[in-house]
Amino acid sequence: MADVALPVRRLPKGAVSAALVAVTVLAVILVPLFVPLDEQAVDLGAKLRAPSAAHPFGTDEVGRDLLLRSVYGLRVSLLVGAVAALVATLVGTAVGALAGALGGWADRVVMRVVDLFSSVPHLLLGIFVVAMFRPGVGPVIASIAVTHWLSTARIVRAEVLSMRSRPFVDAAVSGGASRLRIAVRHLLPGVLPQAGLAAVLMIPHAIWHESALSFLGLGLPTHQASLGNMVQAARGSLLAGDWWPTLFPGLFIIVPTLAVAGLAAAWRERLSPRRRSELTL
Repeated sequence: MADVALPVRRLPKGAVSAALVAVTVLAVILVPLFVPLDEQAVDLGAKLRAPSAAHPFGTDEVGRDLLLRSVYGLRVSLLVGAVAALVATLVGTAVGALAGALGGWADRVVMRVVDLFSSVPHLLLGIFVVAMFRPGVGPVIASIAVTHWLSTARIVRAEVLSMRSRPFVDAAVSGGASRLRIAVRHLLPGVLPQAGLAAVLMIPHAIWHESALSFLGLGLPTHQASLGNMVQAARGSLLAGDWWPTLFPGLFIIVPTLAVAGLAAAWRERLSPRRRSELTL
């Protein structure tokens, strides 16, 4: 009797990413409620202990539990990434919609400004912004927002230019609608899915940006639990053969960012092919 291949049920696209994102959000919300962290606490008698039942991720160079500090560091990274992505998306959406709706010389001026900002490397411009302030969450968010609104502006402008040639916009113009009314009532709602997708895709990039600034000593204060600070502090331990202070904070950077990127990719697939744009952040 011939073997009959049983159908294999596949998980919906993005389900694994959505589950990882949900677990990450729950962890950074619930863990601080039940296990407080003393940023200044040290235990030199327990420094650089390998992963064990008492410390699943081991301890760092001053005896602090790496699992707890990694969760707190991820909470800071997600907060910075989400707020910076929201601010950058709002700015980019406003600028892109304005340029696309006005057209003509206003469009050309706005896009030249975008090109000017784009000509400077993101990290270099971000370092310049944070260097003007004391280390803290606010300057890091401002640094990321200033350097990441450009791609959203381009995406929204392209979408607005595409929508301006559609019949419903021509009908609104024929009916005597003003440019402001057309932009607010017809063009802006049409670009919101793309703007939301750009914001989600920006969160992983913002997390890496914050970690890079903290690693360079320009982001958050060195005593604060931050994934970038933890990786920076663990460099000496890694050279001495103690791998866990670098590995686990690094995984806390990589895994959540891949999960958010996978969730955004699934969202992107749900957009109709007619309205899908290339998003390069």
